[in-house]
Amino acid sequence: MADKKKKDIEKEEVAQDDKQLQELHEQLADALKKAEEAEKKAEETARKAEAQKNDFLRLMAEFDTFRRRSAEEKLELVKSASADTIKGLLPVLDDCEVALAQLEKTEGNEAAIEGVQLIFNKLMGYLKTKGLERIEAKGETFDTELHEAVTLFPSPDESLKGKVIDVAQTGYTLGGKVLRYAKVIVGA
Repeated sequence: MADKKKKDIEKEEVAQDDKQLQELHEQLADALKKAEEAEKKAEETARKAEAQKNDFLRLMAEFDTFRRRSAEEKLELVKSASADTIKGLLPVLDDCEVALAQLEKTEGNEAAIEGVQLIFNKLMGYLKTKGLERIEAKGETFDTELHEAVTLFPSPDESLKGKVIDVAQTGYTLGGKVLRYAKVIVGA
């Protein structure tokens, strides 16, 4: 009987061990299931974070492009306004040149010549600081990029063919771009 009791105790211990083992298997299965769910959540969170990062980078790039484009547009607007203002002053320069030419033809107007010359030089000096350059045309080879032919004049000399004989209206460039073409008379 002692053997039977011993066997019953061993069976009970084995049954308890089996029950504990089964509980451990269930706990392990639950832990594995929770680990898989946590891994899926972590992957989903990583995907969302990557998507948000990409959206942020795209937004920053778009903002940088917008900022750069706005700055360029402002600069272009200032240049355009400057060019329009300077273009409006070109007839004043022309009038000063005509006034100087007329005053030099008459005698006794040294003070008037000096006054007009002073005004012309100041105005031209200021406009040069803004990038205005005079197109030198007389004696140069006719260039359609800088000159506008008003008329062709038969040249007395073969060396004057295709060259600018006279300038009807002075041309100007602003920042390397033609603001007004020089109106010229070309030798034919």
